[in-house]
Amino acid sequence: MFEACIIGAGPCGLAVSAELKRRGISHVVIEKSCIVSTIYRFPTQMVFNSTPERLEIGDIPFYTERAKPTRMEALNYYRAVVQRLALPVRQYEEVTAVERLDGGGFRILSRTLSGRTLETEARAVVVATGYFDHPNMLGVPGENLPHVTHYYRDAHPYYGQRVVIVGGTNSAAEAAIDLHRVGATVTLVHRGPAMSDKIKPWVKPDIQSLLDKRAIDAHFRARVAEIRADGVRIETLDGPLEIPCDHVLALTGYHPDTSFLERIGVDVCRDTGIPVHDEATYETNVPGVFVAGVVVSGFDANRIFIENGRLQAPRIADAIASRMAAHVR
Repeated sequence: MFEACIIGAGPCGLAVSAELKRRGISHVVIEKSCIVSTIYRFPTQMVFNSTPERLEIGDIPFYTERAKPTRMEALNYYRAVVQRLALPVRQYEEVTAVERLDGGGFRILSRTLSGRTLETEARAVVVATGYFDHPNMLGVPGENLPHVTHYYRDAHPYYGQRVVIVGGTNSAAEAAIDLHRVGATVTLVHRGPAMSDKIKPWVKPDIQSLLDKRAIDAHFRARVAEIRADGVRIETLDGPLEIPCDHVLALTGYHPDTSFLERIGVDVCRDTGIPVHDEATYETNVPGVFVAGVVVSGFDANRIFIENGRLQAPRIADAIASRMAAHVR
């Protein structure tokens, strides 16, 4: 039996692993995809808004070519952390259930890509599953059509295409700029009165210039009412409008999987999505189950990032170490 099992190998899950490793606490990290899979799925040319030292974990320095790290530099860094610290990560293994054992601790059931079912036992479980797997759905007819996606990776496939981008945050702005540069016809649809004021400082002038020059079309205070095979119907202040398009990028944000926590027995606030937890240790109402990273913030995914989520790791590791000491006694 391990002392702890961490579910999720994002930066915050790896930060907990590094702290447990430092304390000599036996543990395993189970990740259903690759390590830091959310960063891997970011746009290929993405640049972080943070400086590299704010993304560091495990006391491993993060050196970058410029002031702000790129997606590729972050992938290189977190791979180096796992390798240098020899963190016990099992990739491409999806946790399907967490069961409490009669004698204390937990049985973690998982499945590999090949379909093999595994069982792992641990005295504590740390849920660091992030949020990127669960997009905020528009809830409109046609959202499941094949030309609709909630993720943006690269502009090249959209060359010569008519693309509707739904959203007004940083991801929508960067996608709109990229797509315009490769020759796509871009239309932005956002329910707010303007683009978000939280857009990265070096992105805001570019998107504003495109809007001012009408190089891309934009509809603010508007919402998508229906997505069709060859267009999108939106509701505006001036009435309904049809926008012909070939692709729809619904970049409306993401949320954590609260149902997974609830199946373990963790109480989750219906209004905020925040799991009940001790703010000093991040232990939930289920003794031995901890939460880490953005899952702590519930539906407000903008409250916790790598920068502050990684700081939870020492507290969680200390709490697990204290539980170990109590168990020995």
